[in-house]
Parts: sequence; C-alpha cells; structure tokens
Amino acid sequence: MSFATRLKEEIVNNSVSRIVLESELSAIVRYNAVISKDKIVMTFENGAIARRVYKSLKDIFEIPVQIIIRNQKKLRSKQIYILEIHDKVLEVLNLLKVYKHNRLQSVNNLYLEDPEEIMGFVRGIFLAHGSISDPATSGYHLEFVFNAKTDADFLNKLLKKMKFHSKISKRQNKYMVYLKASEEISDMIRLFEASNSLFYFEDIRIYRDHKNMLNRLNNCDIANQEKTVKAGNEQLANIEFLEQHNLFNLLDEKTMLVALARKKYPECSYQELADIISSEYNYQIGKSGINHHFIKIKKLILNYKSK
Repeated sequence: MSFATRLKEEIVNNSVSRIVLESELSAIVRYNAVISKDKIVMTFENGAIARRVYKSLKDIFEIPVQIIIRNQKKLRSKQIYILEIHDKVLEVLNLLKVYKHNRLQSVNNLYLEDPEEIMGFVRGIFLAHGSISDPATSGYHLEFVFNAKTDADFLNKLLKKMKFHSKISKRQNKYMVYLKASEEISDMIRLFEASNSLFYFEDIRIYRDHKNMLNRLNNCDIANQEKTVKAGNEQLANIEFLEQHNLFNLLDEKTMLVALARKKYPECSYQELADIISSEYNYQIGKSGINHHFIKIKKLILNYKSK
C-alpha cells in the first residue's frame, strides 16, 4: 500500500465535525461526480473513501445510496466502487454548495471563510484528486490535480489564505497545485489530523535532514582539508624559494621558527601548527599570528623579485 493510500485511509477513518464533513463532501461531489438532472454518480478506486462518502451521505441526507462494486482487470485486477444517488438530488447539490438555486455554482462564487469549512474542502479535494510522494523513496511532493485552471486557482487562493506557499503548474491538459517544502507538507498532514502518517513523515524527514547535515559537514571538512593542504604546499614552496636564494637567514627569529615548524608539519592547519609551536617551542601563538608570519615571508619574496 502506498503512502498516499495510507494517508487517505487514515483521513477517512477519523471522526470530524458536521461542518468539516459537509465541506469535504462538497469537494468530493464537485470534483468526483457525474451529475445529471435526476442522478449523481461517483466512482472510487479506494474502498475506504467510498465507504466514507456512502455513510456520510446516508447520515446527513437520510437517503438511499446505491453502491456497485466492479472488478477491473486492466494491467492488474482491482475493484472499482460506484455510488449512485437518485433521491433528493437537487437538495444534496444545493446543501453541498455544488448548486445554487438549482444551478451549477461556479467555484469562483463559492464563499468559504470558516477555517473548518476551508480545511474540510481541502481534505475533500485531496481525497478526490490529491497525491503525496513517499518521503522514504523520493523527494517531498504533495499535489492536487484539476481539469480546469479556475479550480486550480481557487484552491491555490485557499492555500495562500492558510499561509501555504503553493504553486501551480500545467501538465499536459491538467493543472497541478503543489507543495514541495517538507515543513509545509508536514503542516498539511497535521491539518488532515492523520497522526500516524505524520509520525512516519516526520521520522523520515528528521533522518534525511540529519543525513544531509552530515553530508554538508563532511563536504565542508573535505573542503577545509583541501584548503589546508593547498595553503601548506604554497608555504613550503615559499620557504624553499627563500632557502634556494639565501634569503632564509633574513627572517626574524620567530618567523624562522614558524617556517621550520611548517617544514616539519606540512599538513597541519594554522590552529594545529599554532598548538604545536606553543607546546614544542614555548612560543605562545594563535592562528592569526601564524598567518602574520607567512605574510612576512610572502613580502620578503615579493621585495626580492621586484628588485
């Protein structure tokens, strides 16, 4: 079972308020139903979602809901759940704000202000046309897919109102509203009240963040080591130049001491070299002091070359 399926099943198995439930149903009917004058037909591949919609319609509207189960054998065998409503069709559509005054209501005229109502609507869209990648096998991605751009724009505005930084992209003839930031996907799962899925997502997110941090630190260590080796090689070349041109004895006593220590410990960092000199040569010095002496050596070479 995919992570998206587990998340959706956890969502529909949770109890919610009447406001959330009606708003959730509103989105599912709007985006997952074929509507005619005397019939509403919805098709689901997920049995848990089909049962949730079936029970909710019966509880709220006290109407019979016909359920048909079919086996589909394209590529792999799976069951398809078809729900049909024949009673109180206009009453259902009007209460769920899919219709207004017995006419289809554009999503642009749909007024959602109550936070519970908004959350229920977003939940419903996710159950109908949402998906989420498994953080254990791929990157972070949560999306809602629509046939019409107006619907994508409407959801995007709702998510912005909820402080999410969602974006819209077009994929063939579909419009996708998506989240990529792991923190925001985690917040969305939390708003879905899917605690088990949230713990799973957060465990993997923490592991991946820790692993990425270690990789960055390792890369930083490698870069620092390369920088240290490069600096050491340059300094050894400068010391060798002084020796070859009989300039080494022109160094003052302390700079000469630092140069000799560098020759003895060519791969040490400034801090390591400073610690060695302080302990072995009884000359208290820090990183900046080491750097100062090598600047002196460079200046001596430049002065010699400029003559």
